[in-house]
Amino acid sequence: MIGICIYGRGGQGGVTLAELVAHAAIAEGKHAQSMPSFGPERRGAPVLAFLRVNERERIKIRAEIAEPDVLVVLDPGLLHVGDVVSRLKKDGTAVVNTKRAHDEMKSKLDVVSKLATVDAMRIANKVLGLPIVNTTMIGALIKATGIVKLESLEEPMEERFGKVAMKNIETMRKAYDETVVS
Repeated sequence: MIGICIYGRGGQGGVTLAELVAHAAIAEGKHAQSMPSFGPERRGAPVLAFLRVNERERIKIRAEIAEPDVLVVLDPGLLHVGDVVSRLKKDGTAVVNTKRAHDEMKSKLDVVSKLATVDAMRIANKVLGLPIVNTTMIGALIKATGIVKLESLEEPMEERFGKVAMKNIETMRKAYDETVVS
């Protein structure tokens, strides 16, 4: 089973990211669950979402993920709030939205065994015209982990976003192409 924690801010779409990937995993015949973890926060406040995917067995756990296999960080400012990286499993993967060069982030996050970086904000602003990075970061997550196929996200995005689904699919694919992993 793969456990993923998604760190973002209210309005960035972290909860939606988890839901979309869970739907795609289920469509591929896997078992998946997603759940948010927030209280009465408002737009801009830190938000945490959880995603579990298991290839073979039903997921019976219904609790927060204490030690994730993967961290997805929608807002790089959250890397320093509560030291989110310290929760990551020793051989875990961090997927980070950042303007910084990959090598610079790798040296800053030297405790991370695998790092994927992408400037998701630039892609989202260019394609969507909005600073909402959730679908963009799905592309980075898939590039870093292969948790689902890109094509498996198309139907959930069409259902969720309707008329603007194609733009969201475009941001996902563009981020997949631009994500640097090491």
